Amino acid sequence: MLAGQRRDYAVKLLLSQIVHKEVTEFKGFAFMLHAQIIIFILIGLVAGFMSGMFGIGGGSVRIPLLNLAGLPLLTAFAINLFVIPFSSGVGAISHKENIDNKIALHMIIGGTLGSLIGAFLTGLIPTLVLAIIFVVISIITIVGIYLDRIAPELSKKLVPSLRNIVVGSFCLNLITGMRGGSGGSLFPPFLRAMHLDIHKAIATSLFVTIFTALAAIFIYWHRGNIFWLPALFVLVGSMIGVRVGSKLSLKTKPFWLEIGLSVLIVILGLLTVYKAL
Repeated sequence: MLAGQRRDYAVKLLLSQIVHKEVTEFKGFAFMLHAQIIIFILIGLVAGFMSGMFGIGGGSVRIPLLNLAGLPLLTAFAINLFVIPFSSGVGAISHKENIDNKIALHMIIGGTLGSLIGAFLTGLIPTLVLAIIFVVISIITIVGIYLDRIAPELSKKLVPSLRNIVVGSFCLNLITGMRGGSGGSLFPPFLRAMHLDIHKAIATSLFVTIFTALAAIFIYWHRGNIFWLPALFVLVGSMIGVRVGSKLSLKTKPFWLEIGLSVLIVILGLLTVYKAL
């Protein structure tokens, strides 16, 4: 009888240890899950704010942060493109009075084609080569922001024709499309070089990136690159961030928007090269 009691006690002790271990592991898993949810929402908030504030798609911020959070690079590309139509849509609504519809239409034509080809070519060109090209174009587009003050005569010769808009949008999206972007990080400075004021450049960029992102997302969806749960939490954060950023942008003087956009593009360019090394 004593042996039986000891056996029962041993079984109960073992079961207790197993239950305790399972509960501890579950609590640890729940904590990790909550932490990841918070991280994805914060990534969305930061990228969304930058998008609404400066008219960029947000991918140059969102992609490296998602990759840093442990997601594969192609998944980071896919989630970024999934989020952009929603976040840019919120931003475009806030900036709707400043959208140049004629220029936007031609940018959509060139940019959508560039995005599709860029998405197909993803992975075929070395990342470092893409990063260097991105930085060179970033520098050129930053110069474009201040071209009317640096070289006014040259600025006058830069004709903002619809053909130049289509070709320029195609080239920018071809390059950014190969790194999971929608072209938004380079659209505002490009449009400034085409003689649009900064508020119109931001508004038009936000509107155009809705369509350039949609063009590429179907390719990533077909490949199975989208992880839906992280995508939804990043989307929630981005929608909030872009709304706040858009409201602040409309109240900010053009001079400070130009300075902020220039600094942001330089930082993003350097981060792109660093990430590729």
